[in-house]
Amino acid sequence: MIGDVLTTALLFEALKRKYPKSELHYVINSNTEAVIRHNPFIDKLLMYTPEIQSQKSDFYKFLKVIRSENYDVVIDAYSKLSSNLMSFYSRAKMRISKRKWYTSWIYTHPIHYKSERRTSAGLAIENRFQLLEPLSIALAPNDKPKIYLTADETNDSGKFLSDNKIDLKMPLFMIAVLGSGSSKTYPSKYMAEVLNTLASESKGQILFNYIPKQEQEAREIFDLCSAETQKQIFFDVYGRDLRSFLAIVHHCDALIGNEGGAINMAKALNIPTFTIFSPWIDKATWSIFENEHNVSVHLKDFQPDFYANMHESNMKSRTDEAYQMFKPQLFENQLKSFLNHLSLQEHA
Repeated sequence: MIGDVLTTALLFEALKRKYPKSELHYVINSNTEAVIRHNPFIDKLLMYTPEIQSQKSDFYKFLKVIRSENYDVVIDAYSKLSSNLMSFYSRAKMRISKRKWYTSWIYTHPIHYKSERRTSAGLAIENRFQLLEPLSIALAPNDKPKIYLTADETNDSGKFLSDNKIDLKMPLFMIAVLGSGSSKTYPSKYMAEVLNTLASESKGQILFNYIPKQEQEAREIFDLCSAETQKQIFFDVYGRDLRSFLAIVHHCDALIGNEGGAINMAKALNIPTFTIFSPWIDKATWSIFENEHNVSVHLKDFQPDFYANMHESNMKSRTDEAYQMFKPQLFENQLKSFLNHLSLQEHA
């Protein structure tokens, strides 16, 4: 959801650029608000809470709120049942979304999404910008996701890190050790090998991104690391909420690990990333703005025959088998090259 929210938030800057006097509202899941807080292009947030999601009566009240806003244009970037109903109930004169044969009647402008990327932005962003074509807006070179932190937030996080014995003058890495689920989480023994390579190559300080209920899973990865690597990991130093995590990432030299929200947030903070994709996730869609600063690896890069006549999205049932094939030795050179590039940039 965080990746979706960040990439969709890009549309607001483009809309304000074209229509500076427009009033723009954003319907989001309430637990993602932190990533778009202080965004200067969004005028109002409508929170889609767990209660609205689970209670039909609350959802109906929410639909009435949407209708009361009298929107001229509704852009549905999600095209799920709930957003279909919101779009239909809005009665907006212009309703735009991805074309699906069973919902196209709801929208005045159903858009055919592309299946092949044309820019470094990736399909997730390219297709969202297609939703702005009826408004004569196109993707611009500088349109990239952004997260807005305050000076107080970055200063406080810097003090927090210093108080926890972290030297901000030395390399600092955030590790997305866990994905959003088991099918998006690189095997623990392999992640430990990745961390061993990172520690020996960079001699940097290492932080883990996890929440308290994930501590045991994160600890299993820590325990699999070599004794020398463990000395470089500050296991108990982590963000207690999403904004504090973002402020900590601001001070990192890179974020490395499982593809997902943390990677997208780091990119939005202009922090270099090294992404390990799940074998069933479509890299063309979510490998956003790939370059020497943002590198990603996917099993398909190394074992294309495994995907013969089959799209990544159809591989989910074979995730465990595929992950076992995705050994860290396959991309060890890419990781070392990425770390070397960071070192060269630091000393440039």
